[in-house]
Amino acid sequence: MLITHDTRCSLDAVVDLVNTAPEQDGADGLAHVAALSDFVRTHNVSDVGVLSERDLADVRQVRARFAEVFADPEPRAAAATINELIAAAGTTPRLTDHDGYDWHVHYFAPGASVADHLAADCGMALAFFVVAGEQDRLRRCEAPDCRRAFVDLSRNRSRRYCDSRTCGNRLHVAAYRARRKEAAG
Repeated sequence: MLITHDTRCSLDAVVDLVNTAPEQDGADGLAHVAALSDFVRTHNVSDVGVLSERDLADVRQVRARFAEVFADPEPRAAAATINELIAAAGTTPRLTDHDGYDWHVHYFAPGASVADHLAADCGMALAFFVVAGEQDRLRRCEAPDCRRAFVDLSRNRSRRYCDSRTCGNRLHVAAYRARRKEAAG
């Protein structure tokens, strides 16, 4: 599956957005407008004006809907959620080459809110996975104490953990120690 630069940026943004939800570690990564501003800055979300409490509430609602897409293995349900998000955002595809990036497509309307921007661009990035029959690559970490969202871009679709250096390594070490303990008897 070919993933363009702008689609990859949107995928990174939607994964990070879903992972700000409080169910991940108990703390809301978007607890206040300043955190939303940091998120927008980190992900180079363009055409965003001064952010408000309303923007924060709207982005949290979009985040919850995106979490549904990662939670539901059924393509029809994911497609319905994505369709609702991008329709509500007033999707208006347009070509742009801003900030030193080559030509790419933005799906949000000019002057759209940050929530609509994320719903449109991130929703379209997820839609490409559903259309390509690759929705199973939209996953949650299999570590019992994690559940962070990620996109499995491995060639053989074998990625199981959000980060192999943390969750994956921790579980592999625990399994190794359990085997050693059992063998020692």
